[in-house]
Amino acid sequence: MTRGRLGRRRTAAGMGAAFMAASLGAATAAGRDLAARLAEMERDGRVFGLHALLVARAGRLLFEHYGRGDDESWGMPIGNVTFGPTVLHDLRSVTKSVVGLLYGIALADGKVPPPEAKLYPQFPEYPDLARQPARERITVGHVLGMTLGTEWDELSIPYGDPRNSEIAMELSSDRYRYVLERPVVSEPGVKWTYNGGATALLGRLITKGTGEKLPDYARRVLFDPLRLGPSQWSNGMQGEAAAASGLRLRPPDLLRIGQMMLAGGVWQGRPIVPADWLRRSTEPAVTIEGPFKYGWHWYLGEVAATAGRPHRAIIAIGWGGQRLYLLPDLDLVVAMNAGNYRKPAPEQRRIVTTLMTELVLPAVA
Repeated sequence: MTRGRLGRRRTAAGMGAAFMAASLGAATAAGRDLAARLAEMERDGRVFGLHALLVARAGRLLFEHYGRGDDESWGMPIGNVTFGPTVLHDLRSVTKSVVGLLYGIALADGKVPPPEAKLYPQFPEYPDLARQPARERITVGHVLGMTLGTEWDELSIPYGDPRNSEIAMELSSDRYRYVLERPVVSEPGVKWTYNGGATALLGRLITKGTGEKLPDYARRVLFDPLRLGPSQWSNGMQGEAAAASGLRLRPPDLLRIGQMMLAGGVWQGRPIVPADWLRRSTEPAVTIEGPFKYGWHWYLGEVAATAGRPHRAIIAIGWGGQRLYLLPDLDLVVAMNAGNYRKPAPEQRRIVTTLMTELVLPAVA
């Protein structure tokens, strides 16, 4: 009996080693193919400004590419940078999705109000706003889904222009009052309006509920449990962390956040983000313009290889070409950073779409 079991164990171990070797060989071949095709895309100008591209499937890193180019830190030029696995990069509005994860962790700990809670009672320091008509229907869930129904415009007016709502928020003497006092223009929960002020409110609720600064809380409950490396979080003009766009991480660390999410919020056996929160936050809360729906601080859509079938995608999007893609049916995570901050939004999207549909998915789907 013992010999039989031992023999089976050895056979299984041999099969496992062969499988691992085959998987590693396939991953290496896929990586070489991706590298050659990416180099061709950069030579012919279909892709430019790419600083980092990482692809992982089933927990295994398939491809890792780093470039060189001019970069910025929260809008401030930092010169020509040689990128690599230890070099921090702006996430811009991918930061919003990270804050969404932090809210879910804080909610599970009973530190922040639930999505169904009314919004204005959470800010008793502004009693005059709470008494205004129509604001009593706005909830925390509307903040999470950016469907507050209040006036906000940071897409049609360039960043840097004081008429841009996010810039005006930063220039105001009180960013939270600025966000909360915007005129109500539609029924909450109906229309999606891209709103960095909504993320600022979530950051404030986390800070108030936990008693910790947002970067400190992120480090304690998310970054350290994931064993992420150094990070930076830019402060807004009023000295508090810019919840909507200020985070800088190393590219492999951004990838790891996505891998943790596909693993149901668990990393190396340790629960980090509640699985129920991941499910709820990546369900459609509202349909938005273009090919996407929106959850609670995550974009939801489909992506397909050229002439291939579509795959469900959960996406974090940041200005300049910052992306985190999760494709659950392929067990695939893609993290990318780019420096196309000065390019028009359609051009940024074209490059990202080219990378996904013509490079990554044909190699793995």
